Amino acid sequence: MDADTFREWLADGAELAVIDIRPSEEVGYASPLFATNLPADRIEVEIDRYVPRAAVRTVLVDGGDGVAQFVATRLAAAGRTDVHVLAGGIPEWTRNGTDDLPTFDVPGKDFSLGIRDERGTPVVTAAELKSLKDQSADVVVIDTRTVPEFTAGHVPGAVSVPGAELLLRFADVVPSPDTHVVVSCAGLPRAIIGAQTLIDSGVPNKVSYLHDGTRAWKEENLELETGATAVYGPVGDAALEVAAQRVEAIAADDEFPRIDVETAQAWAADPDRTTYLLDVRTPEEFEQAHLPGSITSEGGQLLGVSYRTIAVRGARVVLIDDLTGARAAVVAHWLQRRGFDIAVLLHDFDAAA
Repeated sequence: MDADTFREWLADGAELAVIDIRPSEEVGYASPLFATNLPADRIEVEIDRYVPRAAVRTVLVDGGDGVAQFVATRLAAAGRTDVHVLAGGIPEWTRNGTDDLPTFDVPGKDFSLGIRDERGTPVVTAAELKSLKDQSADVVVIDTRTVPEFTAGHVPGAVSVPGAELLLRFADVVPSPDTHVVVSCAGLPRAIIGAQTLIDSGVPNKVSYLHDGTRAWKEENLELETGATAVYGPVGDAALEVAAQRVEAIAADDEFPRIDVETAQAWAADPDRTTYLLDVRTPEEFEQAHLPGSITSEGGQLLGVSYRTIAVRGARVVLIDDLTGARAAVVAHWLQRRGFDIAVLLHDFDAAA
């Protein structure tokens, strides 16, 4: 298919999966299409996770080397009969630059900057944060990336609390309302969304995001701390009570269908509509117990890089959480503003176990 037809497909609102089949190291952080990266050597084994329905329109994009045509033939033989190849691949798509290209999703950075500009999210620079720490100010840095990212390098003294866990664990990590909370990530998106999540939920603390996160810290010639030095722990009873209040506040203007397990299973089996069953709890909780057919998808990652999991634009997305609903509330609050069709499923995993 040519680029003009592809542009029309990106805008028509019907279900569409776009898979960038280049090697992950070549794609880097994000495809120019903000498509799901599923390398050619893995796609036959893993495509069912990312494109659950075989009948979905699917476009494969390669590096202009013709690999996509070979992959499309293999997928067609396996029963995926609506697979197409973008002529010329990424080189042809980006031939005139990338500034005005339509994308498969709203890039996380663009979305977070829009939220920042709309809400006026407070900010501190790395130099300002260093000054606060030097003055022994009552300040705590919360790093909203995944634990492995945190472990690789973070602002000294920071606490690891992935983005979707913020409301659930905030009272344990920040017991005093007088503490200045600075939310950090590697750059901007997860820090801005994390800070605004806390503000929207009504925490009494002063909340800011760290401009450009750990990147800015290094650019100030400051050393990062490594290792799992301070990671969130079990949620205390008092923190659960506070989290319930915060969830009620952030979800006050949100309306999402609340469904049960039977409905979720029926949706997942629908031959005419794609449904993702995404468990937004921690990977450790998922490993202990989860619903059949669901996949683990840390909520904080969904907020920043949804395209890495949700390959089918126009699909239904069911967010699965425990009965507190704190993670699902945060993720739903932001994803629906990016155009996703969201439903929430709260399940008593303890009782099930």
